[in-house]
Amino acid sequence: MNKEHYKSLVAKLPLLKREIAKVIVGQREAIDEILISLLASGHCLLEGVPGLAKTLMVKTMSEALDMSFKRIQFTPDLMPGDIVGTEILEEDHDTGKKFFKFNRGPIFANVVLADEINRTPPKTQAALLEAMQEKSVTYGGETYQMPDPFLIIATQNPIEQAGTYPLPEAQLDRFLLYIKLNYPNEQEELDVLKGTTGSARVQVERVLSDTDIRDLQQLVRQVHISEELIVWINKLVRATRPEGSPSAFVKEWCDWGAGPRAGQALVLCAKARAVLNERFAVIPEDIQTLAYPVFRHRIAMNFRAEAENITSDEVISDLLATLKP
Repeated sequence: MNKEHYKSLVAKLPLLKREIAKVIVGQREAIDEILISLLASGHCLLEGVPGLAKTLMVKTMSEALDMSFKRIQFTPDLMPGDIVGTEILEEDHDTGKKFFKFNRGPIFANVVLADEINRTPPKTQAALLEAMQEKSVTYGGETYQMPDPFLIIATQNPIEQAGTYPLPEAQLDRFLLYIKLNYPNEQEELDVLKGTTGSARVQVERVLSDTDIRDLQQLVRQVHISEELIVWINKLVRATRPEGSPSAFVKEWCDWGAGPRAGQALVLCAKARAVLNERFAVIPEDIQTLAYPVFRHRIAMNFRAEAENITSDEVISDLLATLKP
């Protein structure tokens, strides 16, 4: 693939963000992180209170990307078959013979929004694991490939925790990024009120196709990152582990730290952020910005930290201030 083709695709990324911004006011950081997750071929966990347009954000992004979109509302009675699909008995009208046919579930889409994933029991949560990791589903001895590209965005409500099933650490680690949505600022909220209560309807233009995204995912792998920055990432990851950390803060407040997958995630996401910002080399700012969504779900705080309301984000801030590239 020639250099000009790559440059033309990268030049479309600001247009993509502009199309999403037609519908979604503010939340630029969250939108960037979702796009980074897509470009890095990963999945993300989105946490925010109700009413912050999580579903609309993901749906708008899939429209601008010209990709199929499905939303699954997770509930306590949801079964694995409701996500993956089931076999149904059909009859051949010509021969009269009956046969089983696999009826694909809503997970077979380019972009899947798993809404309130912590509302469903572990058995159903686990149905996502193979699809997320292997990008395929096995049913009745047959393997069915997921569409390519494939992005799962799971949401959690941080407020109402009664009757929820917290995601186990092994499944949390499968998410490339843990993105936190904040309330809009005063001006953004005013713009939302003005723009969404009238009769005007915004038309989102399609900017990139699924083929374009696959090409961009290949480009991300080719982005340059210096040896010095890789060494810094490795030091950051290892410093999250209390037993050998140079940080007194980590030793005091953490139970355990991030594994090697966190380092891989940070390198890939830093490369994806470089592409999103129309660069072909990683800079320290990429790593500093993405350390938070990459590490925050991979660091376990101890009981004392939870009692004192000390979060993993504070640990990350301490490490970034202590360890310089």
